[in-house]
Amino acid sequence: MRVEEPSRALAARTTLRVGGPAARLVTVESADELVDAVREVDDAQERLLVLGGGSNVVLPDEGFDGTVVAVATRGVRVESADACSGASVRVAAGEPWDGIVERAVAEGWSGIESLSGIPGSTGATPVQNVGAYGQEVAQTIAQVRVWDRVAGAVRTFSAQDCQFRYRHSLFKLSPERYVVLDVLFQLRLSEASQPVGYADLAAGLGVEIGARVPLAEAREAVLAQRRRRGMVLDEADHDTWSCGSFFTNPLLSPEQFDALQGRVTAYLGQGEAPPRFADPHGAVKTSAAWLIERAGFGKGYGLPGPAALSTKHTLAVTNRGTARAADVLALAREVRDGVAERFGITLVNEPVLVGQSL
Repeated sequence: MRVEEPSRALAARTTLRVGGPAARLVTVESADELVDAVREVDDAQERLLVLGGGSNVVLPDEGFDGTVVAVATRGVRVESADACSGASVRVAAGEPWDGIVERAVAEGWSGIESLSGIPGSTGATPVQNVGAYGQEVAQTIAQVRVWDRVAGAVRTFSAQDCQFRYRHSLFKLSPERYVVLDVLFQLRLSEASQPVGYADLAAGLGVEIGARVPLAEAREAVLAQRRRRGMVLDEADHDTWSCGSFFTNPLLSPEQFDALQGRVTAYLGQGEAPPRFADPHGAVKTSAAWLIERAGFGKGYGLPGPAALSTKHTLAVTNRGTARAADVLALAREVRDGVAERFGITLVNEPVLVGQSL
């Protein structure tokens, strides 16, 4: 059922808990309602903001002078399941993501267990190519069905057409064009996890990297890791009032990484080296958290607030209870500029900054 409401503050609809009112708020509960709502806004030539779980967005203090379409669509349909091809599971965009992971573990659908505890909606996962602890949704997505606002039609993209890379997709490249309706996942039928690919997770499980463990054990170990980092939502814990990781890990050319190493040595001395991870597209990935800490922004930087880095994880810019969007962005800007000054690397924000910029 579609519900329309007058102006209302949007802060409560985001995990960061900032943001002013929308001129109009429309909540939709089916894919047809979602398409109809978007078409109406486009036909009226009004501004549109499609809002899912609100976990990866910073909304402006002055609000949004257009229509916010809140996606509350539901539905999980198993389209096929057999030992050879696995389980094909179509999930509505508005389904809470962690509920899907929890069900996958219970059903013996292997492939997304390391993505436990991530807030937000399923429809947002292909946009950011959500990933954690060695897994990305790109590894299990078979199709993404969208409403194409330019073509005025429903389109289905195969995984190959989605242009998935680290925290990137076709849908992120054209955020105003595509509205995700549902996602088809191809998951393995197995009571065992996929090979554990993250060192801290393997240590927590007491296994070697590459080992497989029961799905339920993998999920609990991931949730334990995330809780230690303040990355599982908890109303009583302001460390979780955030967008998760505010900056993506930098992807550098080998030459850029060598230049970074020179700056690190000059600033920190011999013996210090930035983390280096291989990227399947030939780049060198390094750690944003490492750069932030070494640039002088430790856990809890900015306390008592109103905005501060998490006391558990330097990648999270948090609302200590009274922050406004301006406070959050001011701190993020300070961190970004400090890292650039020290190391010559300009960090890129991961959350969407609606009507704002760093």
